[in-house]
Amino acid sequence: MRKREGMIFADMIVDISHEKLDRSFQYLVPQELEEQIGVGMVAEIPFGKGNHIRKGYVIGLSDRPAYETGKMKSIIRLLNGEETTESRLIALAAWMRERYGATMIQALKTVIPVKEAVKAKEKKQILLTASREEAAALLSQLETGRCRARARLLRALLSEGKLDYTKAAKELGATQNVWKPLEEAGILSIRQEEIYRIPENPSAAPGEGEWDLSPSQKEAVSLIKEEWDQGNKRPVLLHGVTGSGKTQVYMELIQETLNRGQQAVVLIPEIALTYQTVRRFYARFGNVVSVLNSKLSQGERYDQFRRAKKGEIQVMVGPRSALFTPFSNLGLIIIDEEHEPTYKSENSPRYHARETAIERARLENARVLLGSATPSLASYSRAVSGEYLLVKLKGRYGQGTLPEVSIVDLREELKEGNRSVLSRKLKKAIEERLSKKEQVMLFLNRRGYAGFVSCRSCGHVMKCPHCDVSLSEHNNGRLVCHYCGYEQPKPELCPVCGSPYIGGFKAGTQQIEQVLQKNFPQARVLRMDFDSTRHKGSYEKILAAFAAHEGDILVGTQMIVKGHDFPDVTLVGVIAADLSLNTEDYQCAERTFQLLTQAVGRSGRGKKPGQAIIQTYNPQHYSIQTAARQDYEAFYKEEISYRMLMDYPPCSHMLAVFASSSDEELLERAMDYLARFVRRVYSGGDLHVIGPAYMTVGKVNDVYRKVLYLKHLEGNVLTAVKDRLEQYIEINSGFRNIYIQFDYV
Repeated sequence: MRKREGMIFADMIVDISHEKLDRSFQYLVPQELEEQIGVGMVAEIPFGKGNHIRKGYVIGLSDRPAYETGKMKSIIRLLNGEETTESRLIALAAWMRERYGATMIQALKTVIPVKEAVKAKEKKQILLTASREEAAALLSQLETGRCRARARLLRALLSEGKLDYTKAAKELGATQNVWKPLEEAGILSIRQEEIYRIPENPSAAPGEGEWDLSPSQKEAVSLIKEEWDQGNKRPVLLHGVTGSGKTQVYMELIQETLNRGQQAVVLIPEIALTYQTVRRFYARFGNVVSVLNSKLSQGERYDQFRRAKKGEIQVMVGPRSALFTPFSNLGLIIIDEEHEPTYKSENSPRYHARETAIERARLENARVLLGSATPSLASYSRAVSGEYLLVKLKGRYGQGTLPEVSIVDLREELKEGNRSVLSRKLKKAIEERLSKKEQVMLFLNRRGYAGFVSCRSCGHVMKCPHCDVSLSEHNNGRLVCHYCGYEQPKPELCPVCGSPYIGGFKAGTQQIEQVLQKNFPQARVLRMDFDSTRHKGSYEKILAAFAAHEGDILVGTQMIVKGHDFPDVTLVGVIAADLSLNTEDYQCAERTFQLLTQAVGRSGRGKKPGQAIIQTYNPQHYSIQTAARQDYEAFYKEEISYRMLMDYPPCSHMLAVFASSSDEELLERAMDYLARFVRRVYSGGDLHVIGPAYMTVGKVNDVYRKVLYLKHLEGNVLTAVKDRLEQYIEINSGFRNIYIQFDYV
């Protein structure tokens, strides 16, 4: 068969399952279907040696055949009326593949709830099938004979009607030899039923139920509903101060969604937030709620997706992966704490949950609601421009007020001879709270120690002269910029004040815990960080213990300051704000403001007034000053001006090309080729190429890692460059031993 001019070929998958996703089949698209066919569509296709008619899903279209067209089968027809949840997820995967530069297989495995090699959990029951009269007559016969075990089993069945198989075997001795003759006689039957592994128990939820909305919350709900009633599909950004009651607004809108017969997905950034958040949703909506998180077993995850697909649950709460819950009539996607970096995937495709949620909502005709006390600059700038609807909650729920915040200059503490991680002011405040039987949270905003180098006397940080990010200290005594590759030797004296006290801050959560136990031996200290939460259920145990006043002080990393609501916490201490302020990241000021605002917001959420103390070597920095005042608008105006000056997002677009290889020389040569190729194919002066440079951690498990950054005012220009790079990489065999990822940062 001669190839027809302009022929189209469709890549199809026949079964949506883990085993089949790696295997696609190419089919010829009949000429009459060429104008109709699209990725994600369902079609009838001949399959196998017998050409059995099967349903297949289109995962890609091409004008190049994979093999001889004369041997290729054709699509029979498109099933336009059979759009499924899977077809919409496949269309989403195709968008992710195009947007983020992954393979279609990688994108499919991200969005399709795959079948794992997990056995279904089953429960056996023994049921009485004969009439009670017949069973009673047989029991009389058995009791006069020697069949005592059968008599016991039959007596129990007459009493209960049905029995748990395992319990009957253990307590009644009902082995197969006992029940089999009764089954053959039609007296009883053995029934197996599948039971779901449910990770949270709705009955264990506190009885919060429905809340009375405040006037501010009612106004927010009204504005959002009015927007949606007008048919406007733009995302909504709910900006509410810490403790303003954003969760109650979420639940009110979810109830509206459920009333319309639709389902809702609620994304939360941390597994630690599940403890309180899920229980609130269970209390309001009951057993139509389920949860996903990384601590679930494969069986539990598999069962939650099956329950969602069958329509047995209507609300899914969980981190990033919950976005792909296979709801058939999705109506609302909520992203709580939308600013959190955990919404960005680090694996291919390196998708952002916010952008992907907006695309899924478009495909599903659903709505997107973003919520945060400290919105990302990307979202807030879109809200200011009108691309998103901006709705504000300005006051705390009920009678709550924002805490009183103090900033402690650690340089002054050092001058006064205090070398402890606790300032004198913070130590005194802890003593006062403990004496009043109130609770304290101490926050270290980075686990371990920071890679930046600063002067302990004047606070000066060693920064890259080209990128306005801090230099990172390496073991060879060199300071390196992980954006452009600039490096310099570590100075022995501070270039500003001449002090010899130069180094990194090296206090971890365990060290802080030891300091607390030494200074406050009577206090019960709980620690919550990566090391103490490795095991399943450890988050819940620590937080439940703190909520039950089994701990006086909770010390931890970022996971303790986001979304939790402990009414008896009246003091929050930030040990060292500089640990996030001076990372080698252009977003470090934004991250610092967000972390500090969230941390301060944990204090005084009940009836008692709250206090927060921020310890820092840089007390005048705008991110620290505005966080202390809880003034987001002031921070935004300051930070956005710096982003405009340096052409950083959201004022421009930036694409990162990550590459890794075990062959360092090959990696360096390949990245240089990519940089030169970009400069050659795009000669316009408005595309900035930065690097390549080694990543923050340049070598992991003997694999070297480098990155190339591209900046441009127009995102579609970077997408076009990415597409050209993908083609260049595909046709050059030298890249086959290099793993390359693309990421919009």
